[in-house]
Amino acid sequence: MKFNCELKRVVDDSYDIEIGRKLQDTLVSDLKGGLVGKIKKFAVVTDSIVVDLYGRDIYERLNAAGLKAELFVIPEGEKSKTRQMKEFVEDSMLEKGFRRDCCVVAVGGGVVTDLAGFVAGTFGRGVPFVNYATTLLAAADASVGGKTAVDTPLATNLIGLFNQPKKVYLDIDTWKTLPEEQLSSGLAETIKHGCLGDKELFEYLEKNVEKVLECDGEACEYIAKKNCEVKYKVVMKDERESGLREVLNLGHTVGRAIETVSDYRLYHGEAVAIGMVAQARLGEKLGFISHENEQRVERLLERAKLPTKIPDYIDRKALVKKLYTDKKVRDGKLRFVFQKEIGEMMCFGENQYGKEISEEQIAEIITEM
Repeated sequence: MKFNCELKRVVDDSYDIEIGRKLQDTLVSDLKGGLVGKIKKFAVVTDSIVVDLYGRDIYERLNAAGLKAELFVIPEGEKSKTRQMKEFVEDSMLEKGFRRDCCVVAVGGGVVTDLAGFVAGTFGRGVPFVNYATTLLAAADASVGGKTAVDTPLATNLIGLFNQPKKVYLDIDTWKTLPEEQLSSGLAETIKHGCLGDKELFEYLEKNVEKVLECDGEACEYIAKKNCEVKYKVVMKDERESGLREVLNLGHTVGRAIETVSDYRLYHGEAVAIGMVAQARLGEKLGFISHENEQRVERLLERAKLPTKIPDYIDRKALVKKLYTDKKVRDGKLRFVFQKEIGEMMCFGENQYGKEISEEQIAEIITEM
C-alpha cells in the first residue's frame, strides 16, 4: 500500500539589505515595528571582541525599547565555528527560557553570522534571525545568500543549512574599528567578486584599494553595494548551489584547505587570497586567463596587503590531501572553478562550472607557490 504525501509549497525568502552608518536604532525600530512579527524575545549572539564594541550596546537598546533580550557571547575567531559552540549557544538559550517564540540577532563577522544563522535554523525547528554585520568580510560574503554552517576537524562548512535572514544590516562605520589585517581579509572576498562577475568592480579596486584600507566613506559604500549586487545575481539564480552558485567558491578550494592546515593562523581572506592565486596560475596554464590578467590579480591582492604565497610552515603534502575534503569534490575527484579573464567565469557545459583537475596539476602549482 502506498500513500502520497503531497507537500508542495512556494516560499518567499526575500529580504532587505540596509547599507549605512550607525544602524543600531534602525535595527531596534525594525524589530519593534514588526519585522519578525509579534516576537518580543531576542537572543543577541556576538563574540568576545564585538560584544564590547557593538553587541552589548544593541542588547541594551533592545531592552530599553521594551523588548526582552539576552546576550550570548562566543570566543572570537574561526575556531568557534563548531558543533560544540552551536550546542553551547542552544543550551544557553534554553536555560534562559528561550523557546519557539524568539528571534536570533547575529552581531559580528562571518563566524557569528554563520553560527547564529545555523542555530536559528534548527532551534525550535526554526526561528527567524537578522544579521548585523560588523566586518567587511561579513558584508562581502557571509551575510548575503543564507549559507549557514559549522566546521569540523576534517572539513569546513560541510555541516549546515540554507537559511535566509529576515534582514541584513551593513554598518560601514563598524569597519573603522577593524584591525588592518581584517580589512584586508574582507577585501579578498571583494576582489574575488570582481574577478568572477564584475570587471568594473575589479578596475575600481585597482584605482582605489588604498582608499578602502583607509576606510574612505565613498569607497566603502561603493564596494558594500557592489558586493551585494554580485552575490545577489548569483544567489538569485541558484539559491541552493546546484550549479552556478559554485562560482562563489573561486579560490576557496585551496583557500579553505590552507586555512585548516594552518590551524587558522591565517584569516579566512588571507587563505582565500592564496587560493585565488593558485586558481589563476592553474587557469593560465589551462588557457582560461592571460598572463597579464593573472598578474593583475596577484598585484591587486598584494596591494590589498594580502599574502600571495603559501607560508613555509604549511606542509605541502598535507595541503594536497586536505583538498579532497572540499565540498565540490565528486566521486573522489578534485573539481575547481576558474575565472575567465577578469569579470567572468568559465563554464564547462550546461550549468557546469566546476572542472575536474588531477592531483598532479594542482600539486605542481602548490609546489611553485
